[in-house]
Amino acid sequence: MQRKIAITIDEKLLEQIDYLVANSVYPNRSKAISAALEEKQSLLRRQRFEIECAKLDPKEEQELAEWGGFDNWTEEY
Repeated sequence: MQRKIAITIDEKLLEQIDYLVANSVYPNRSKAISAALEEKQSLLRRQRFEIECAKLDPKEEQELAEWGGFDNWTEEY
């Protein structure tokens, strides 16, 4: 569901958005701003993922991969 909002934006940034709209990169200001926000959100998610991956111990991850997880469990457990 889309919601209508009002924003205050720098004039130069608005000129850049209008340029994109005038050159048919986006159909309107709303789509241009939404696309920019979605791209920024995606970038932040990727950065967060990279930060979390950097915390992993490669040796421990390799051991877990070789262990095979729950596929190695038997009925006696």
